[in-house]
Amino acid sequence: MEESHIEDAETQNKLEVAPALISVHPSQKSVAVAVGSDLRVFDLIENCSVTLVDESDGSSHKDSIRAIRYGATGKLFVSAGDDKLVKIWSTDSWRCLNTICSEKRVTAVAISSDDSHVCYADKFGVVWVVELDGILEGKVSPSKKGAQLLSHYCSIITSLEFSPNGQYILSADRDFKIRVTVFPKKPLEGAHEIQSFCLGHTEFITCTAFVSTPEVTQGYLMSGSGDSTVRLWDITSGSLLDTCEVSTVAGHVESNESESPTQVTVTDICTIPNSSLAAVTVQSFQGIFLLSCDMAAHSLSVTKVINIPGESFIPTSISVSAATRLLWMVSGASNLPGSNHPGFSRVQVISCIETESSSILGDEHIPGGTKLLEQLQGKVPIEESVMSAAAEAVRAAMSSLLMKKQYSDEKREFRKRTRNDKKTTQ
Repeated sequence: MEESHIEDAETQNKLEVAPALISVHPSQKSVAVAVGSDLRVFDLIENCSVTLVDESDGSSHKDSIRAIRYGATGKLFVSAGDDKLVKIWSTDSWRCLNTICSEKRVTAVAISSDDSHVCYADKFGVVWVVELDGILEGKVSPSKKGAQLLSHYCSIITSLEFSPNGQYILSADRDFKIRVTVFPKKPLEGAHEIQSFCLGHTEFITCTAFVSTPEVTQGYLMSGSGDSTVRLWDITSGSLLDTCEVSTVAGHVESNESESPTQVTVTDICTIPNSSLAAVTVQSFQGIFLLSCDMAAHSLSVTKVINIPGESFIPTSISVSAATRLLWMVSGASNLPGSNHPGFSRVQVISCIETESSSILGDEHIPGGTKLLEQLQGKVPIEESVMSAAAEAVRAAMSSLLMKKQYSDEKREFRKRTRNDKKTTQ
């Protein structure tokens, strides 16, 4: 009975609910949304949908996309996920330049500021690196596999970031830690020098981002977690500079002091380029709030909360371009059990995010208008009840994935015997 129960759980994991993701070109030339295995891109310059050209074996993604990202220059775009594929795209032609086959499911990606390397992390805690120098000019032969850069030893890596100057690569995991590693001159030979560890979170880390200003170009690291906090770090020393508790601000903790505080998960952080501000999303909260970092005092504070009225819109991912300062948000999910909408998304945009006059744009005022929305979220209207169910499904899926499970000795031994990589062929 117990073994059957475990097998059922493992089968269900093959259809894990995946949140919708959004990423905006640094100059807002295009916007990309990923829902399940579907990658949708809209060209804001030509005001039309983009046709992706993928001539690699198997072409498009076959399973949920878990990470999408534009490079700092806007020339490259990367998508990766549960199908163990990492696809690197040219944003000029939207042709797939390279498809890398990962050994395990991919959980996070990062692109170096000079577009010379792509790093990706898998569910076993390994970070891999692919050398791309010359790929945009067709000077390199596409590789099929990355080289191992570093490892977190069987801890799911949830976020990857290059430091603003490219000196370090940061990897955060579900075991509450952030590793700061010196990015080597010869990455294909591995990264062997650890600069620091940022330790202080008490639950899994979900997201990281650098906040920097023209005066403080190296900036500081912000991290969000399942412990209801956003924390500020000096990555050189690994020092914790400040902690901002967000659940109270978001209204998730009751005023009754006899009740214990309820933890909520910070799901995404998006820093505003060349400013001390960052937008933050919190699980189950219908809106976003703005954090300000005092660079001199090394402190974090909530400066504004923006509620999204009228519909059950709980952002699952946010992004901003350096050019327009518009904050793009998406809400949605794929693989919803028992739903007529196996995968859907809803896109919203906030203007003037840094000012008191910030506002949520109507559909007709979003860049690209209804044409963009039809491409990124589909033509079928989504009921509020479905959006609410999706938000709860995403919350449960994230908790199941990142909360460390406790097993009895019997269950642990059974899981060891039935590991896929230990099964022998008859």
